[in-house]
Amino acid sequence: MWIRGIFRLVSSLGIAAAMFGSAAAETTVKIGMVMPLTGTLASAGKQVVAGARLYVADHGNMVAGKQIELVVKDDGTSFDVGKRLIQEAVANHGFDVLAGGTTGDLLASAPIITDGKMPTVIMLSSTSAVIDKSPYFVRTSCTLAQSSAIVAEWAAKNGIKRVVTLVSDFSPGHEAEARFKDRYLASGGEIAESMRVPLQNPDFAPFLQRARDDSPQAIFVFIPSVQVGTFTKQFIERGLDKAGIRLIGPGDITDDELLPATGDAMLGTVTAHFYSAAHPSPMNMAFVAAYQKLTGNRPNFMAVSGYDGMHLIYAALEKANGSVAGDALVSAMKGMSWESPRGPMSIDTTTGDVVHNIYIRKVERANGEINNVEFATFEAVKDVRASAK
Repeated sequence: MWIRGIFRLVSSLGIAAAMFGSAAAETTVKIGMVMPLTGTLASAGKQVVAGARLYVADHGNMVAGKQIELVVKDDGTSFDVGKRLIQEAVANHGFDVLAGGTTGDLLASAPIITDGKMPTVIMLSSTSAVIDKSPYFVRTSCTLAQSSAIVAEWAAKNGIKRVVTLVSDFSPGHEAEARFKDRYLASGGEIAESMRVPLQNPDFAPFLQRARDDSPQAIFVFIPSVQVGTFTKQFIERGLDKAGIRLIGPGDITDDELLPATGDAMLGTVTAHFYSAAHPSPMNMAFVAAYQKLTGNRPNFMAVSGYDGMHLIYAALEKANGSVAGDALVSAMKGMSWESPRGPMSIDTTTGDVVHNIYIRKVERANGEINNVEFATFEAVKDVRASAK
């Protein structure tokens, strides 16, 4: 008899534990961030994660009656590892929302995400075509097409008539090159030469020497921001600054976090981008102060992408009354608009892509600090492909 009593007790406890676990799952929203925390793109992934964590710290971990749990996974800047981590997250139903990630991870995992109806907020990748690969993708980072086309237009209209393009030899670099060339040539500019540099362990010196021999007025540059230190050192060693050759490009080459360490080498560089730590708004000043307190560093465009990505998830959960169903949550995200530290932004109702201001900035020294100082604004810029539709 006493044995049967123990079995009944154990069975009851098991049912109670299962019920408790189910209730806990229903009141928790797990957000999986698959980011490069080691490897070539580690700096970018860490900045996105820091921005996301700052948003949670600022706004609490409860939304729409649900507790937010942020789980970060390192893909090691390996697309195979990233695909495996995302596949595990979807197959095991361990997460309600994904935050991505590199272009390679997202392209490889798009069919898995679509089959699993997993809402995925792109907080890092800037390749335009990624957004088309799954109806469950939305983006809070940027597209390189947005900034590359805008800086091309600005250059052609401001006396820069002959340019060399120099980009990293991977998908984002190819896109930056193509969008710049399309807009620049259409605006009457001349491309002296187009060069692609290996992504891994690049030596920019021979490419910069070729660029100097081409005698352009400027070099359009897109490289990962973590490689800018090497690039600027070799740019000066090859004497391109003394030859009067200007640097232009998207904002990666004047990354706000790394800019102070470049000294005067980047002074005068003109870029087009969606965020500057010097953006003159009270919201951004508060964001910069909070981020510096949290990390000890100045925030950059990747940090604000993570911050805004979390804002979008929180706001969508509120709008969807806490539902994490893929279609409901993505529908809630599309068309949403808000004021960000970057300025006004929204999510395109049709594509799910980001729409935001693109600022023309010049690297200047003021009050002992080097900053990207905004001096012109292109408002509510969509991705170039969306704008053409």
